[in-house]
Amino acid sequence: MNLSIDWGNTRIKAGWFEGNNLVETTRYASAEALRAAVVHTPPRYVIASSTSRLVSELRQLLDEFDGGANWLLMSPDLAIPIQNNYETPRTLGADRLAAAVGASDLFPGQDCLILDLGTCITADFLSATGCFQGGLISPGLRMRLQAMHAFTARLPQIDNVPDLTDWPPLTARNTREALLSGAMNGMALELAGIIDEYTNLHPALRVIVCGGDGPLFINRLKPGIFAVPELVLQGLNRILLTHTQP
Repeated sequence: MNLSIDWGNTRIKAGWFEGNNLVETTRYASAEALRAAVVHTPPRYVIASSTSRLVSELRQLLDEFDGGANWLLMSPDLAIPIQNNYETPRTLGADRLAAAVGASDLFPGQDCLILDLGTCITADFLSATGCFQGGLISPGLRMRLQAMHAFTARLPQIDNVPDLTDWPPLTARNTREALLSGAMNGMALELAGIIDEYTNLHPALRVIVCGGDGPLFINRLKPGIFAVPELVLQGLNRILLTHTQP
């Protein structure tokens, strides 16, 4: 099988593929755990991207893996199957570009808005012509909660974010609920506004949600939105296939 690795800010996510088919998704807490998996089940080809490590640092870490695999690293110089219209490609997160490739593969020839809900929110636009146009970045859920605690004297830190059955009320009656309500309802309204703005510009728009906090918000958004949790991994695999298939 082929292996796609998304090395994020808080975790390492890996997807094992047979051709276009995602067979298994695994999360690793450390490079050592990932190394053990690669050694135990050597993949044929590997592609890796990281939002938290430089390409050179990632290459050094991956060179230590004795899996016998052919490694490919996401970098601004790597050829991809879409056009990149970002003005500063070397500052563009590899996960954003990989997600756009995944969206292009799922919805070819269609305008796509990709909402990635992780440490930060990214909302990126891929045109129907297969051109990544850019987008926006704003604080993610936990970053919002941490910021309110860090930049005030008395607001508490909220560590446990509620699940889907415990959504905070809009009119909160205690400080903990007020913080959660501001962060979660504010984020939901922000996402809804972004979707409305893009839909006004592109009526046939496809909206795709991915990222760790995607499941928390997907039911708060309009119907017809596609939840694709492994979009980044799927995009990485598509890029890998373009470099390895004859």
